[in-house]
Amino acid sequence: MSDAVAAAWQALKALPKPDLKALFADPARLDSWSARLDLPGGAVRFDWSKTHLDSAHAAEFLKLAEAAGFAERRGAMFGGEHINVTEDRAVEHTALRGVGRESSVEEAHALHLRMKSLVEAIHGGALGEVRHLIHIGIGGSALGPALAIDALARDEAKVQVHVVSNIDGCALEAAFKACDPATTLIAVASKTFTTTETMTNAQSSLDWLQAGGVADPYGRVVALTAYPDKAVEWGVDETRVLPFSESVGGRYSLWSSIGFPIALALGWDEFAEFLDGAAAMDQHFLEANGLANLPLRAAFADLYYTHLRGAQTRACFAYDERLRLLPSYLQQLEMESNGKSVKLDGSPVDGPTAPITWGGVGTDAQHAVFQLLHQGTNLVPVDFIAAIIPGDSLDPAHHRNLLANCFAQGAALMAGKASKDGARAYPGDRPSATILCEDLNPATLGALIAFHEHRTFANGVMLGINSFDQFGVELGKDIAKSIVAGAATFDASTEALLVEAGIK
Repeated sequence: MSDAVAAAWQALKALPKPDLKALFADPARLDSWSARLDLPGGAVRFDWSKTHLDSAHAAEFLKLAEAAGFAERRGAMFGGEHINVTEDRAVEHTALRGVGRESSVEEAHALHLRMKSLVEAIHGGALGEVRHLIHIGIGGSALGPALAIDALARDEAKVQVHVVSNIDGCALEAAFKACDPATTLIAVASKTFTTTETMTNAQSSLDWLQAGGVADPYGRVVALTAYPDKAVEWGVDETRVLPFSESVGGRYSLWSSIGFPIALALGWDEFAEFLDGAAAMDQHFLEANGLANLPLRAAFADLYYTHLRGAQTRACFAYDERLRLLPSYLQQLEMESNGKSVKLDGSPVDGPTAPITWGGVGTDAQHAVFQLLHQGTNLVPVDFIAAIIPGDSLDPAHHRNLLANCFAQGAALMAGKASKDGARAYPGDRPSATILCEDLNPATLGALIAFHEHRTFANGVMLGINSFDQFGVELGKDIAKSIVAGAATFDASTEALLVEAGIK
């Protein structure tokens, strides 16, 4: 840790911890800590006024960002430099949206045109009648497509998409039961085209197609990978292999050919709008400085609660059924990116990094977990996300009640309620932030996801860690392979479990 970074943290920790209601004594509080950003899909309002950040904390966090080299690291990422130092790679998911190193943007555009041609050919009947797609992937190869399709393709999907990630055969069988082999395509999404879960499910899908009377099962497969040669070697015709760059990490890959099922379900124009919304957030993140930079401001709130208030978790509640998968998506994005214990220089991390991200959908979560948020002893900063325009055509009372509950929860967490009966007392002074979209559409969703990507990156920069590797997921996978191969012995507990399950 540099002297300047250490001094910034020391100054932050020395500041008094304000009370939320006292902060609102400042008549400029709302204007200072909320902002409206006009995006291609409509305006989005970001409100951090119900967090404990104040002008003193903002000043010191800005010093921290400067000391950590935020502006330089941001420029290096967009410039295509190898900021993923442990893997010696560039980080170029923004180039997929048209913002980044010129050569990478041009390459991404060419690959998108290839994907567009295949999508439009399928919609035009070049592969016969296609009513269903079984999309097989795991982690970033599945979470992004699942979120986008569930949010945007509920009404009139051009092709019904079933995302399968779990190696548990129950997941794949459920997809098989919903589909007819004669009208189904299989998408195999794997950056390396070696992922055990994905390739096992892919082989079972070929067997299902063949058993269902498909004469050429490989002819019904589209491969989405950074290693096209491996897909061709496996049996996919090169005309149905959609590559993407190795500089795109799995959890940042839905903008690449991993987004093929999104485009197939929505149509290419809508997928292009999805990219445009993300690109607009990219431009904001690249060009805005100081507190005007909204992902950076969100990172200040994250660091405030993890480092200065000891919060171990962060909750996200979407008051929109279409965003029910967003908390799961953010879990991987934030915890796989920033769940690290060493810094860029290899030295140990000397404080908390990523909080445990969790959440749910409102109003269901109110009847499940909000008891702890309001009266429990854990401090949990909360993000609320909602849209002004409803996603349904029912009586407007539905949406009025939904939004009323969303806003009421933030107000109640802050204000609390005194009572002589402790069981009925609400302590209050509990933080929340709100992201209120004018509408939820492809462009808005793209911008929301890009906002969280940049928020995660900003956190990583100020923590001095690499947000773009994920070696922590490898050890358990390697041990699982050795178990399947029967090539190792383990502790007494694991050995007993293997015997009991009949694996050994």
